[in-house]
Amino acid sequence: MAGTTEPERRSGGFFARARIWAEATRPRTLPAAVAPVLVGTALAAREGSARAGAAAACLGFALLVQVGTNFANDYYDFLKGADTAERVGPRRAVAAGLIAPETMRRAMIAVFAAAFLTGLTLLGYGGWPLLVIGVASIACGVAYTGGPYPLAYHGWGDVFVFVFFGLVAVGATAFVQAGRMTAAAWVAGAGVGALATNILVANNYRDVETDAKAGKRTLLVRWGRGYGRFQFAAAHAAAATVPAVLAGLGALSWAAAGGLAAGALAVGWRQARALARADTPAACIVLLGDTGRWLAIYGLGLAGGMLWRG
Repeated sequence: MAGTTEPERRSGGFFARARIWAEATRPRTLPAAVAPVLVGTALAAREGSARAGAAAACLGFALLVQVGTNFANDYYDFLKGADTAERVGPRRAVAAGLIAPETMRRAMIAVFAAAFLTGLTLLGYGGWPLLVIGVASIACGVAYTGGPYPLAYHGWGDVFVFVFFGLVAVGATAFVQAGRMTAAAWVAGAGVGALATNILVANNYRDVETDAKAGKRTLLVRWGRGYGRFQFAAAHAAAATVPAVLAGLGALSWAAAGGLAAGALAVGWRQARALARADTPAACIVLLGDTGRWLAIYGLGLAGGMLWRG
């Protein structure tokens, strides 16, 4: 096994290593990449402008940026001491000694390079503004936990997630297919982005003590778990409001908007109560998975409602 390092040698055969890398992608977070592309494509389809090739490229770019950001987080959190033996969440591959730091750094670079090349295929649909958006997305993915001013360590992680996995992802996906930005794209992006931030809240809620020791000043470290519960509930309220606004803009029927809003309120109430009662790491981990699944369902519901003309 020439060329491998001790952590990789200890990790077993091919399938064992594949499982480790699959775990390092953090599958619970991937709905944050898929949902906005579904919604943006549905907006374009409602206008009769959906393009399968452009939608596929947007999905590939979004997934690669998400995975690259997760790899960067794994690598930089280890270097900065945020992932230690005291951490109680899902294991991190570098901190657990399953993947060597340099191997993870190379993987991060490779994934972001693949994202950049995938993004280049979209320039024919939207021109140079998409290059700016793509480079900014990748740069912020690295800067989320790396660089001289890591966003997550200064309380900007929630803003990054809301903007890039909500407003930008939905808006850019709709733009490359329909050729224009609409108010509906911004509104839908806000709903998706709000729920995407809840994945981060559920994760940070669990890690308040270890993040504080590592100097990772998330909003929950700065303002406490009470603030986290407020932000979590507010995000659900925003997501429940979005369908009605979209109906007013003509992007959803009122019947679809009513059903989505009612479902969003019900799920929001249940998940907000679960967060308030999450007094163990295991409960936070369960809620983390639930927030990711709900984002996927919400995205599918919005997309289906936009396509349904009833």
